[in-house]
Amino acid sequence: MNAKTVLPAVAMTAVSMVLTLAVVMMWLGTTVPWPVALAVGLGIDGGWLATLAYERRLAAQGDHSHAVTAVGWGFGLIATGVLVAHALTAEETAGAWLAVAWLPVAAKALWLVHGLWERTALTPGALGAIRGIQQEARDEAAVARARLLAEARTEETRLTAVTVAGARVARVQARTAATLAGAWSTLQTARDGEDTGRALTSVTARVTPGVTAAWELPVWGPTQPVPALETGPALTDAALDALVDEIRHSEVPALSYREMSARFRAAGHSASEVRLRAAWKRVVA
Repeated sequence: MNAKTVLPAVAMTAVSMVLTLAVVMMWLGTTVPWPVALAVGLGIDGGWLATLAYERRLAAQGDHSHAVTAVGWGFGLIATGVLVAHALTAEETAGAWLAVAWLPVAAKALWLVHGLWERTALTPGALGAIRGIQQEARDEAAVARARLLAEARTEETRLTAVTVAGARVARVQARTAATLAGAWSTLQTARDGEDTGRALTSVTARVTPGVTAAWELPVWGPTQPVPALETGPALTDAALDALVDEIRHSEVPALSYREMSARFRAAGHSASEVRLRAAWKRVVA
């Protein structure tokens, strides 16, 4: 994985060093002896390589020196300055030399990126754990979305069924009301008709002379609720325990709870299932 960042940095460094040495030899070689120009070029490249090697050694130890970094960037700027100065003095190829003058700074930037890559690199095991956690989170989110979607569809189906059933009930009630209204209207017409009184008189006159039968229309509308039957006083816990014990031991062997409960209800006694079971537990204990 380090090759993705270290190979471009090495290649850029090599190219920038060759360009720096070539420029120094061409630029200073005409004014000073070539060994001097070679020494200057190698000095710039050597200083750059020395600071770079020291930076890599510190990085391998997990350390960092701002002074060494500053010196390295200084050599890089010097190399860039040499290239820029040569480009400005060149008349015919100034544009070409300016186009490559940024290579030393670019090489230093690539080594900076490589250092950041190394400081943030993770082991394959850690990367696998991170991928597992992310996949688990995605799975949980997908399951939660599917559950919510299923619940929403279920609720939608239930509401649709309730709405359809309610509409059906409303239509039945409307038809029933219309039928009752028609029947009531028919009865009222028959009651108020002229022939109804004569017919009833001809029937009832033979039974009770001088009496004209009268009949009322059936009631159609709200009715008075029937009052609830009065319940007897509730048994106390002691009385309930005594009654349960008496019914339980009415036969030999003693009755089970189901048999005792059935005989208790059949005898006309009243008690909630919770109180009856609690009394059974107290008696049996």
